[in-house]
Amino acid sequence: MNGILFVLVALTWGSSFLFMKIGLEGLSPQQVALGRVLLGALTLLVILFATRRRWPRTKALWGHLLVLAVFLNAVPSSLVAWAEQTVPSGLASIYNATTPIMVLLALPLLLPAERLRGRQLAGVLIGIVGVLVLVGPWDLIGDPAVLATVPAQVALLGMTACYGFGLAYMRRFVAGSGHDAVTLTAVQLTLAAGLMLLIAPVTATAPMQLDWRIVAAMVALGCVGTGLAYMWNTGLVQAWGAARASTVTYLTPVVGVVLGVLVLGERVRWNEPVGGVVILVGIALASGVLLRRRAAVEVPAAARGA
Repeated sequence: MNGILFVLVALTWGSSFLFMKIGLEGLSPQQVALGRVLLGALTLLVILFATRRRWPRTKALWGHLLVLAVFLNAVPSSLVAWAEQTVPSGLASIYNATTPIMVLLALPLLLPAERLRGRQLAGVLIGIVGVLVLVGPWDLIGDPAVLATVPAQVALLGMTACYGFGLAYMRRFVAGSGHDAVTLTAVQLTLAAGLMLLIAPVTATAPMQLDWRIVAAMVALGCVGTGLAYMWNTGLVQAWGAARASTVTYLTPVVGVVLGVLVLGERVRWNEPVGGVVILVGIALASGVLLRRRAAVEVPAAARGA
């Protein structure tokens, strides 16, 4: 059963980038971002009420969850949706794999005791090399099409930087709050949806062109990818532990690239999978996987959308 959950999480998070690409065929980037967060929030709220979990009661915790709503949901969801207007969904999924590197960089800012050790620093440096290979700076001058994607690629790095800060903030201020992860994430997504609804009259007013494909993609992206997949991953963490469960990070970019090629006919430049592999090697080294140690930093990736 746990093996099935592992495959489901990898497929769901990896396919989120495909669903975003389909959603953008009839919706603006901000509408896609709002839709996924709102549907994810509604899904978890239904679960929250059905299981009669208690809501957080302290103002301080609500304040911390508001910060997480901004950095783990509202901003990164908007950035990745905007970026996918000009970059392939597969490339976006590869960039998403840099999140553990961003967490390692953010942790010392919020937890001074979490200084980068030699192995972790080496992993981060390898990850940075992977990002450079991914960007392909040698093509920026000779290929205008590649140059045009640079702002979107910067936005994708901004997305993972938000994830890195948000996850480090979660560890510093929210871990040990006494509430289970489903409750915290339901509140977090609800706050994010509320913030995005407040600015929607300004940012999400473009005409919508809906058909069954777009509606189905948004339901899958929001309810499943931003809602149910979190539940599945929580079950994995409880059964396997965070270190083993987090290895799903290595499969999601593979799923994202394969679906982009097979479903959308995306072209993959040689440096994209090579850069992705280098990034994953850096993550494996930094987390201790290559040395068969437990990860020095446990990243609760389920708390964010893909």
